[in-house]
Amino acid sequence: MSNTDFTNQLQSLMQLVGISSFKALSRATGVSERQLLRLRRGEVEQIRVDVLLKLSQKLQISLSELVETFSSPDLEKKEIFRTQDTLSGDLTTGLKIELLNEIADLKVEYERSRHELSQQRSSLLSEFQQSSFGLLESLLTQFPTAAQKARENPQLEAVKILPLVEKPLEKLLLAWGIEAIASIGSEVPYDPALHQLMEGKSQLGEAVKVRYAGYRQGNKLLNRAKVSPV
Repeated sequence: MSNTDFTNQLQSLMQLVGISSFKALSRATGVSERQLLRLRRGEVEQIRVDVLLKLSQKLQISLSELVETFSSPDLEKKEIFRTQDTLSGDLTTGLKIELLNEIADLKVEYERSRHELSQQRSSLLSEFQQSSFGLLESLLTQFPTAAQKARENPQLEAVKILPLVEKPLEKLLLAWGIEAIASIGSEVPYDPALHQLMEGKSQLGEAVKVRYAGYRQGNKLLNRAKVSPV
């Protein structure tokens, strides 16, 4: 065991980085106070290189400077050369571990960024679809009613153009995940969350007739169906 005391040198380096005690240095680096005691005694050769790396990074000095600063004067050069291969191997292992940790952090950051981009893409797409629906709302509201009237009276010339408009609208709504609340002319239980009364009064659950279409996208209500009491 060396009789050299490097406590003052370590405290000076700690002050430069704003660390007030050995306990604080231990917490900040994850290095035990026992290992710090070895460093203060100049027993650098007994400390693993990955531990020395943690200390050098926190104290903001290079690994070589740390080893040189806390090496005991009575440490023979032959001892250094004898342990060089071991230190080199430990250093390589330490650097590999550090590199693997950096790669793991980069993977986590990549996955986080990809998730954020995916959410942003979905949000932008939803905003676009809802904005487009605002432009088409009048057509989507009026057309199903006109289509139903044309079906009821096939003599109307309008029935001939229905397929030209219906199919594109159906494909558009299907692609956007938008569905009608109920078909025009159908009788359904009244639900004020889904239906808007055009006239009269109805209680929850009473039969009402759908006059104008309402739409929803998944769990989101886009507009309520207009209904009348039966």
